[in-house]
Amino acid sequence: MVTPPFLNDGDCIGIVSTARKISTEEISPLLELITSWGLNYEIGTTINAEDHQFAGNDSLRIQDFQNMLDNPEIKAIWCARGGYGSVRLIDALDFSAFRKNPKWIIGYSDVTVFHSHIHHMGIETLHANMATDIRTKTDATRNTIKEALFGNGYSIEYVSKENLIRSGDSQASLVGGNLSILYSLCGSNTALQTAGKILFIEDLDEYLYHIDRMLMNLKRNGMLQDVAGLIVGGMNDMNDNTVPFGKTANEIVWEHVKEYDYPVCFGFPAGHIQDNRALILGRTVRLKVQDNSVKLDFTA
Repeated sequence: MVTPPFLNDGDCIGIVSTARKISTEEISPLLELITSWGLNYEIGTTINAEDHQFAGNDSLRIQDFQNMLDNPEIKAIWCARGGYGSVRLIDALDFSAFRKNPKWIIGYSDVTVFHSHIHHMGIETLHANMATDIRTKTDATRNTIKEALFGNGYSIEYVSKENLIRSGDSQASLVGGNLSILYSLCGSNTALQTAGKILFIEDLDEYLYHIDRMLMNLKRNGMLQDVAGLIVGGMNDMNDNTVPFGKTANEIVWEHVKEYDYPVCFGFPAGHIQDNRALILGRTVRLKVQDNSVKLDFTA
Protein backbone atom coordinates (compact mmCIF):
# COMPACT_ATOMS: atom_id res chain seq x y z
CA MET A 1 0.00 0.00 0.00
CA VAL A 2 1.09 3.57 -0.70
CA THR A 3 1.09 6.01 2.22
CA PRO A 4 0.26 9.58 1.15
CA PRO A 5 2.92 12.12 2.17
CA PHE A 6 2.64 13.16 5.80
CA LEU A 7 1.81 16.78 6.50
CA ASN A 8 4.28 19.51 7.43
CA ASP A 9 3.82 22.95 8.98
CA GLY A 10 2.16 25.29 6.51
CA ASP A 11 0.57 22.57 4.37
CA CYS A 12 -2.95 23.15 3.10
CA ILE A 13 -6.03 21.00 3.73
CA GLY A 14 -9.00 21.27 1.39
CA ILE A 15 -12.43 21.15 3.02
CA VAL A 16 -15.41 19.92 1.02
CA SER A 17 -18.79 18.33 1.58
CA THR A 18 -19.58 15.40 -0.69
CA ALA A 19 -22.92 14.70 0.95
CA ARG A 20 -25.13 16.89 3.16
CA LYS A 21 -25.06 20.66 3.22
CA ILE A 22 -23.01 22.46 5.84
CA SER A 23 -22.19 26.09 6.58
CA THR A 24 -18.95 27.93 7.25
CA GLU A 25 -20.16 28.53 10.79
CA GLU A 26 -20.59 24.79 11.35
CA ILE A 27 -17.05 24.00 10.18
CA SER A 28 -15.45 26.81 12.23
CA PRO A 29 -14.29 24.39 15.00
CA LEU A 30 -12.48 22.35 12.35
CA LEU A 31 -10.84 25.47 10.92
CA GLU A 32 -9.62 26.42 14.40
CA LEU A 33 -8.23 22.91 14.93
CA ILE A 34 -6.39 22.90 11.59
CA THR A 35 -4.89 26.30 12.34
CA SER A 36 -3.79 25.18 15.81
CA TRP A 37 -1.80 22.40 14.12
CA GLY A 38 0.15 24.94 12.06
CA LEU A 39 -1.70 24.11 8.87
CA ASN A 40 -3.62 26.16 6.33
CA TYR A 41 -6.96 25.39 4.73
CA GLU A 42 -8.93 26.06 1.57
CA ILE A 43 -12.71 26.02 1.80
CA GLY A 44 -14.40 24.36 -1.15
CA THR A 45 -17.37 25.68 -3.08
CA THR A 46 -19.61 23.02 -1.55
CA ILE A 47 -19.43 24.69 1.86
CA ASN A 48 -22.56 26.89 2.16
CA ALA A 49 -23.95 25.43 -1.08
CA GLU A 50 -27.42 23.93 -0.96
CA ASP A 51 -29.52 21.66 -3.14
CA HIS A 52 -32.27 20.30 -0.92
CA GLN A 53 -30.34 18.13 1.61
CA PHE A 54 -27.14 18.11 -0.44
CA ALA A 55 -24.18 20.50 -0.36
CA GLY A 56 -25.00 21.67 -3.86
CA ASN A 57 -26.06 19.54 -6.81
CA ASP A 58 -24.06 16.55 -8.01
CA SER A 59 -22.16 18.57 -10.61
CA LEU A 60 -20.98 21.10 -8.04
CA ARG A 61 -19.94 18.41 -5.55
CA ILE A 62 -18.09 16.47 -8.26
CA GLN A 63 -16.23 19.56 -9.44
CA ASP A 64 -15.32 20.68 -5.95
CA PHE A 65 -13.87 17.29 -5.01
CA GLN A 66 -12.14 17.00 -8.38
CA ASN A 67 -10.48 20.38 -7.95
CA MET A 68 -9.14 19.32 -4.56
CA LEU A 69 -7.89 16.01 -5.99
CA ASP A 70 -6.05 17.76 -8.84
CA ASN A 71 -4.62 20.75 -6.94
CA PRO A 72 -1.01 19.90 -5.99
CA GLU A 73 -1.08 22.53 -3.22
CA ILE A 74 -3.79 20.58 -1.38
CA LYS A 75 -2.10 17.90 0.72
CA ALA A 76 -5.24 16.41 2.28
CA ILE A 77 -9.00 16.54 1.69
CA TRP A 78 -11.19 16.67 4.79
CA CYS A 79 -14.85 15.83 4.20
CA ALA A 80 -16.99 18.13 6.31
CA ARG A 81 -20.18 16.10 6.71
CA GLY A 82 -21.63 12.70 5.96
CA GLY A 83 -25.26 11.71 5.60
CA TYR A 84 -25.79 10.54 2.05
CA GLY A 85 -24.50 11.58 -1.36
CA SER A 86 -20.89 10.49 -1.91
CA VAL A 87 -21.86 7.44 -3.97
CA ARG A 88 -23.56 9.79 -6.46
CA LEU A 89 -20.12 11.27 -7.27
CA ILE A 90 -17.74 8.34 -7.31
CA ASP A 91 -18.11 7.19 -10.94
CA ALA A 92 -17.71 10.72 -12.32
CA LEU A 93 -14.41 11.46 -10.57
CA ASP A 94 -11.03 11.20 -12.29
CA PHE A 95 -8.39 9.85 -9.92
CA SER A 96 -5.51 10.01 -12.43
CA ALA A 97 -3.69 12.91 -10.75
CA PHE A 98 -4.47 11.47 -7.31
CA ARG A 99 -2.87 8.14 -8.22
CA LYS A 100 0.34 9.92 -9.24
CA ASN A 101 0.32 12.25 -6.23
CA PRO A 102 -1.74 10.70 -3.41
CA LYS A 103 -3.08 12.82 -0.59
CA TRP A 104 -4.98 11.99 2.58
CA ILE A 105 -8.76 11.60 2.27
CA ILE A 106 -10.30 12.18 5.71
CA GLY A 107 -13.79 11.27 6.92
CA TYR A 108 -16.06 8.40 7.90
CA SER A 109 -19.66 7.24 7.60
CA ASP A 110 -20.75 8.16 4.03
CA VAL A 111 -17.08 8.76 3.16
CA THR A 112 -16.70 4.96 3.34
CA VAL A 113 -17.48 5.13 -0.39
CA PHE A 114 -14.16 6.89 -1.02
CA HIS A 115 -12.24 4.69 1.41
CA SER A 116 -13.42 1.55 -0.35
CA HIS A 117 -12.90 2.91 -3.87
CA ILE A 118 -9.39 4.19 -3.14
CA HIS A 119 -8.40 0.95 -1.40
CA HIS A 120 -8.53 -0.69 -4.83
CA MET A 121 -5.84 1.80 -5.92
CA GLY A 122 -3.52 0.62 -3.17
CA ILE A 123 -3.52 3.96 -1.33
CA GLU A 124 -4.12 4.51 2.39
CA THR A 125 -6.96 6.74 3.61
CA LEU A 126 -7.98 8.08 7.02
CA HIS A 127 -11.23 6.98 8.66
CA ALA A 128 -11.72 9.89 11.06
CA ASN A 129 -14.15 12.43 12.45
CA MET A 130 -15.48 15.14 10.17
CA ALA A 131 -16.12 18.81 10.92
CA THR A 132 -19.38 18.13 12.69
CA ASP A 133 -18.90 17.78 16.44
CA ILE A 134 -15.09 17.81 16.18
CA ARG A 135 -14.89 20.25 19.11
CA THR A 136 -17.02 18.13 21.43
CA LYS A 137 -15.39 14.77 20.72
CA THR A 138 -12.67 13.30 22.93
CA ASP A 139 -9.07 14.49 22.92
CA ALA A 140 -8.14 11.08 21.53
CA THR A 141 -10.48 11.67 18.58
CA ARG A 142 -8.55 14.79 17.59
CA ASN A 143 -5.10 13.60 18.63
CA THR A 144 -5.17 10.37 16.64
CA ILE A 145 -6.07 12.34 13.50
CA LYS A 146 -3.06 14.58 14.06
CA GLU A 147 -0.76 11.63 14.78
CA ALA A 148 -1.82 9.92 11.57
CA LEU A 149 -1.52 13.01 9.36
CA PHE A 150 1.91 14.00 10.72
CA GLY A 151 3.29 10.47 10.51
CA ASN A 152 3.59 9.73 14.21
CA GLY A 153 3.08 6.08 15.07
CA TYR A 154 0.29 5.30 17.50
CA SER A 155 -1.83 2.49 18.82
CA ILE A 156 -5.33 2.23 20.26
CA GLU A 157 -5.88 0.24 23.43
CA TYR A 158 -9.06 -0.30 25.43
CA VAL A 159 -10.81 -2.80 27.67
CA SER A 160 -13.96 -4.18 26.09
CA LYS A 161 -17.09 -4.14 28.24
CA GLU A 162 -18.77 -6.67 25.98
CA ASN A 163 -19.01 -10.33 26.87
CA LEU A 164 -18.80 -11.15 23.18
CA ILE A 165 -15.15 -11.39 22.23
CA ARG A 166 -12.70 -13.86 20.69
CA SER A 167 -9.04 -13.72 21.58
CA GLY A 168 -6.38 -13.83 18.93
CA ASP A 169 -3.38 -12.07 17.41
CA SER A 170 -3.44 -11.00 13.78
CA GLN A 171 -1.42 -8.77 11.46
CA ALA A 172 -2.97 -7.65 8.18
CA SER A 173 -4.26 -4.71 6.17
CA LEU A 174 -7.12 -2.78 7.81
CA VAL A 175 -10.27 -2.15 5.74
CA GLY A 176 -13.89 -1.25 6.31
CA GLY A 177 -16.08 1.55 7.56
CA ASN A 178 -19.81 2.07 7.80
CA LEU A 179 -21.74 -1.19 7.51
CA SER A 180 -24.66 0.34 5.58
CA ILE A 181 -22.27 1.77 3.00
CA LEU A 182 -20.24 -1.44 2.67
CA TYR A 183 -23.53 -3.29 2.13
CA SER A 184 -24.65 -0.79 -0.52
CA LEU A 185 -21.41 -1.20 -2.47
CA CYS A 186 -21.67 -4.99 -2.81
CA GLY A 187 -21.66 -6.03 -6.45
CA SER A 188 -19.95 -2.84 -7.64
CA ASN A 189 -16.33 -2.20 -8.58
CA THR A 190 -16.00 -0.33 -5.28
CA ALA A 191 -16.92 -3.35 -3.13
CA LEU A 192 -14.19 -4.43 -0.71
CA GLN A 193 -12.26 -7.66 -1.00
CA THR A 194 -11.86 -8.60 2.65
CA ALA A 195 -10.08 -11.97 2.51
CA GLY A 196 -6.90 -11.93 4.57
CA LYS A 197 -7.64 -8.45 5.92
CA ILE A 198 -8.82 -7.06 9.25
CA LEU A 199 -12.36 -5.73 8.80
CA PHE A 200 -13.76 -2.79 10.77
CA ILE A 201 -17.51 -2.05 10.85
CA GLU A 202 -19.73 0.48 12.62
CA ASP A 203 -23.23 1.85 12.18
CA LEU A 204 -25.88 4.14 13.62
CA ASP A 205 -29.66 4.47 13.75
CA GLU A 206 -30.56 1.30 11.86
CA TYR A 207 -33.31 -1.20 12.49
CA LEU A 208 -31.98 -4.37 14.08
CA TYR A 209 -33.49 -6.59 11.39
CA HIS A 210 -31.66 -4.48 8.80
CA ILE A 211 -28.36 -5.04 10.61
CA ASP A 212 -29.08 -8.76 10.26
CA ARG A 213 -29.97 -8.40 6.59
CA MET A 214 -26.79 -6.44 5.82
CA LEU A 215 -24.60 -9.00 7.59
CA MET A 216 -26.36 -11.82 5.76
CA ASN A 217 -25.47 -10.04 2.53
CA LEU A 218 -21.81 -9.61 3.51
CA LYS A 219 -21.64 -13.24 4.59
CA ARG A 220 -23.21 -14.52 1.37
CA ASN A 221 -20.70 -12.40 -0.56
CA GLY A 222 -17.86 -14.13 1.29
CA MET A 223 -16.82 -10.99 3.13
CA LEU A 224 -16.89 -12.48 6.65
CA GLN A 225 -15.44 -15.93 6.10
CA ASP A 226 -11.74 -15.42 5.46
CA VAL A 227 -10.96 -12.15 7.21
CA ALA A 228 -7.92 -11.95 9.51
CA GLY A 229 -9.90 -10.25 12.25
CA LEU A 230 -13.09 -8.31 12.93
CA ILE A 231 -13.30 -5.01 14.80
CA VAL A 232 -16.78 -3.76 15.68
CA GLY A 233 -17.00 -0.09 16.60
CA GLY A 234 -20.03 1.92 17.63
CA MET A 235 -23.32 0.13 16.90
CA ASN A 236 -25.53 2.63 18.65
CA ASP A 237 -28.99 4.19 18.67
CA MET A 238 -30.53 1.16 17.01
CA ASN A 239 -34.26 0.81 16.35
CA ASP A 240 -36.58 -2.14 16.80
CA ASN A 241 -40.02 -3.13 15.55
CA THR A 242 -43.16 -3.55 17.62
CA VAL A 243 -42.34 -7.25 17.72
CA PRO A 244 -38.73 -7.19 18.99
CA PHE A 245 -35.98 -8.76 16.92
CA GLY A 246 -34.62 -10.34 20.08
CA LYS A 247 -30.93 -9.52 19.81
CA THR A 248 -28.73 -6.46 20.15
CA ALA A 249 -26.70 -5.26 17.17
CA ASN A 250 -23.54 -6.78 18.64
CA GLU A 251 -25.28 -10.09 19.27
CA ILE A 252 -26.42 -10.10 15.64
CA VAL A 253 -22.84 -9.57 14.46
CA TRP A 254 -21.57 -12.33 16.75
CA GLU A 255 -24.19 -14.76 15.49
CA HIS A 256 -22.82 -14.39 11.96
CA VAL A 257 -19.12 -14.78 12.84
CA LYS A 258 -19.03 -17.08 15.86
CA GLU A 259 -18.35 -20.13 13.67
CA TYR A 260 -14.99 -18.73 12.52
CA ASP A 261 -11.70 -18.60 14.41
CA TYR A 262 -10.26 -15.12 13.84
CA PRO A 263 -10.03 -12.48 16.62
CA VAL A 264 -13.19 -10.46 17.19
CA CYS A 265 -13.73 -7.43 19.41
CA PHE A 266 -16.69 -5.17 20.11
CA GLY A 267 -17.03 -1.66 21.49
CA PHE A 268 -13.98 -0.36 19.64
CA PRO A 269 -13.63 3.43 20.08
CA ALA A 270 -14.50 4.46 16.52
CA GLY A 271 -17.71 5.32 14.71
CA HIS A 272 -20.70 7.53 15.46
CA ILE A 273 -19.73 7.83 19.10
CA GLN A 274 -18.10 10.36 21.40
CA ASP A 275 -14.70 8.67 21.19
CA ASN A 276 -14.14 8.33 17.44
CA ARG A 277 -10.46 7.58 16.98
CA ALA A 278 -8.70 7.71 13.64
CA LEU A 279 -8.07 4.51 11.68
CA ILE A 280 -5.53 4.36 8.87
CA LEU A 281 -7.32 2.19 6.33
CA GLY A 282 -5.06 0.16 4.07
CA ARG A 283 -2.27 0.17 6.68
CA THR A 284 -0.87 -3.16 7.84
CA VAL A 285 -1.80 -3.24 11.52
CA ARG A 286 -1.55 -5.68 14.38
CA LEU A 287 -4.73 -6.59 16.23
CA LYS A 288 -4.26 -8.30 19.58
CA VAL A 289 -7.30 -9.42 21.55
CA GLN A 290 -6.59 -11.08 24.88
CA ASP A 291 -9.55 -11.72 27.12
CA ASN A 292 -11.15 -8.25 27.26
CA SER A 293 -8.00 -6.29 26.44
CA VAL A 294 -7.73 -5.01 22.87
CA LYS A 295 -4.82 -3.32 21.14
CA LEU A 296 -4.69 -2.10 17.55
CA ASP A 297 -1.17 -1.07 16.59
CA PHE A 298 -0.54 1.10 13.54
CA THR A 299 3.24 0.79 13.78
CA ALA A 300 3.24 -2.89 12.75
